[in-house]
Amino acid sequence: MAFNLRNTAIDKRRLSAEDRETYRGAAREKAIKRVNQNRGKLAWAENSPIQTETRRPGTGGFTGGRSIQQARMRKIGADNARSKQLRQEAAYMPELTARTDFNK
Repeated sequence: MAFNLRNTAIDKRRLSAEDRETYRGAAREKAIKRVNQNRGKLAWAENSPIQTETRRPGTGGFTGGRSIQQARMRKIGADNARSKQLRQEAAYMPELTARTDFNK
């Protein structure tokens, strides 16, 4: 792609007085920068690798993902709560503050 843009300085001495007043070089420079940016974007797009996958690789849709994990965690929580209910508090853990032969 070729763009016919002048990038050289403009001699204001050759312009008429009215043109000298209305001439704004900054706008021309901004336009040239914009064109160069767009040329760079086009060149990048032309030379970048082609995207061959329409979706990101992953599970392929055969697993439940978060819902399975949430169900598993709910089941673990229910099991923990049930085992906590079935425990006898004094049966498995002696009271540590009670007086025994060791701490008289």
